[in-house]
Amino acid sequence: MGSSFQGLNRTGKMVYRNLLKAVMKHIGKEEHKYHFTDFIKQEFRKNVNSENPQKLKLAHDYTTYLNSVHHHKDLLFSYNIAVDRSEEMKRVLGKSAASVGLRLPDVYQS
Repeated sequence: MGSSFQGLNRTGKMVYRNLLKAVMKHIGKEEHKYHFTDFIKQEFRKNVNSENPQKLKLAHDYTTYLNSVHHHKDLLFSYNIAVDRSEEMKRVLGKSAASVGLRLPDVYQS
């Protein structure tokens, strides 16, 4: 968080942290997408001393919305049987294998 967020209360810091995590996870970390995180950082720095509950609620609601939209998209994708799901299955198998410290055979590697 750094010293510029000293005036922000605990709830504000949690909302800020969760919003940045959601943006980085669902929108991306690429260089051409930095304007999203830069805007969030700028808004929180600008309002660090004003504990405006409406703005914190808006940031919290946007975080929930962003996470929900992407969860919904994943659910729709997983329910669609007609779509080729081989890439998704490779990703799931890779995550499962990595979680127990194994590496997938070359057949499943991209």
